[in-house]
Amino acid sequence: MLKARGTWHEARGKNIQQRMRIMAYNRNPKGPKTSNYSKPSRPGRPGKPGKPGKPGKFEKRNDGGFVKEEGRYSKGPTKGRSSGKPYDKAKPFEKGKPFEKNAPYRGSRLKEQYKTDNKREDDVDDDNINLIEGRNPVIEALKSGREIDKIFVQKGVGEGSIRQIIAIAREKKILIKEVDKAKLDGLSSTRNHQGVIASAALYKYYEVDDILKAAREKGEDPFIVILDEITDNNNLGSILRTADAAGVHGIIIPQRRAVGLTPAVAKISSGAIEYVPVAKVTNLNHTIEYLKKEGLWIAGAEMGGEAYHGKDMTGPIALVIGSEGEGLGRLIRENCDFLVSIPMKGKISSLNAAVSAAIILFEIQKQREAKKV
Repeated sequence: MLKARGTWHEARGKNIQQRMRIMAYNRNPKGPKTSNYSKPSRPGRPGKPGKPGKPGKFEKRNDGGFVKEEGRYSKGPTKGRSSGKPYDKAKPFEKGKPFEKNAPYRGSRLKEQYKTDNKREDDVDDDNINLIEGRNPVIEALKSGREIDKIFVQKGVGEGSIRQIIAIAREKKILIKEVDKAKLDGLSSTRNHQGVIASAALYKYYEVDDILKAAREKGEDPFIVILDEITDNNNLGSILRTADAAGVHGIIIPQRRAVGLTPAVAKISSGAIEYVPVAKVTNLNHTIEYLKKEGLWIAGAEMGGEAYHGKDMTGPIALVIGSEGEGLGRLIRENCDFLVSIPMKGKISSLNAAVSAAIILFEIQKQREAKKV
């Protein structure tokens, strides 16, 4: 019994020494490294060399390193290097690209690309079309004769104005596609498509001369609205709707720092975008000077001006509306012929840009109608 116990202890000690050698080799394969936990051999009893063919046995190289022997448990040389050669950590991994610590993370870009690919169909190209969302905007676009490629209608929705849209589209031989609500939600940018979206040509921007020509063809004095840095879709859409109702011949917006004709603006305008010409210019001050040469008076809506209802605005006129936060720019204000304001009785000192425009525009329209009588 004692002999068996001693044999077991000797075998266990050899296993521990063998494990320590493997650990030392893994930490430094190029050279020997004595572990602090290796058990020294007893004097007079040197460790017996391991038998060839057993797994985990190493031979000492000339440079001080160790090489694993191949035996009956060895699987042969590792793919990519021959047996007997240590693994070179300095050699880069050949199959993959080396890791770059400062490389930008592209996961979000791939995610956005996936969303974009699944958001629109292949036959709906944002570079060539514009999406008209909502029942009234689509109806007005059909009535105005605007070029429409196809109309997406939600399945199971065929009552009311949707039926009218389908009838007009069939009369004009426009392709109608019935799709699920999820598809319309993916196409929509306003999240308020009301069960119908039309894909049409991009909104056309006009020239200032086109607006003046349209007024002359009607035999009327030019009636124009100039917007100075209006950046909100709701304001532009509302002003377009009011301008159509008040008989405005056109709207002028700057090319920079201002919202343009977008699907959201078209939705808010309820189709007025199809009837009111919009011109985009690079410099508002130069445009104002040009309008003055054409015989127009320039009125600026600004706090501190004269009361709007007491000013004669019956002739050729252009009304300038500034942004809500900044109002009219200094150069624009100085370039106006006169300033008008809306008297305020409450605690709030200003109104929304679209509301202010509506009040003054209908005052101008009232004065122009009274002059005809």
